[in-house]
Amino acid sequence: MFTTIALATAPLHPAWGWGPGFWIVPAIFWLLIIGLIITLVATRRRRWARAGWGGPWGPHGVGPWASAQAAHNAETVLAERFARGDIDEVEYRARLEVLRSQQPQPPQG
Repeated sequence: MFTTIALATAPLHPAWGWGPGFWIVPAIFWLLIIGLIITLVATRRRRWARAGWGGPWGPHGVGPWASAQAAHNAETVLAERFARGDIDEVEYRARLEVLRSQQPQPPQG
């Protein structure tokens, strides 16, 4: 790859009489690479947004892991209520079973 770039820029070398032009081809090459990276990042962000979550840039509490986090928070609150004595063991286990059965499954695919 570097050989190809070197050969492509050879006619622009100062020895050929093109002094400042030597930097034009590598500059264009790197600008194209940076543009490609920016395009790929923007495309990925749009795909994540269309999928219903913002990925690393999206709002908190949205995404495939949000339902698991919400269920964990509900189980924590339930465990705290049980520990304080607000509910007895039978009610705790019944509510825990309901919480775990209603947990949405992550999308397959």
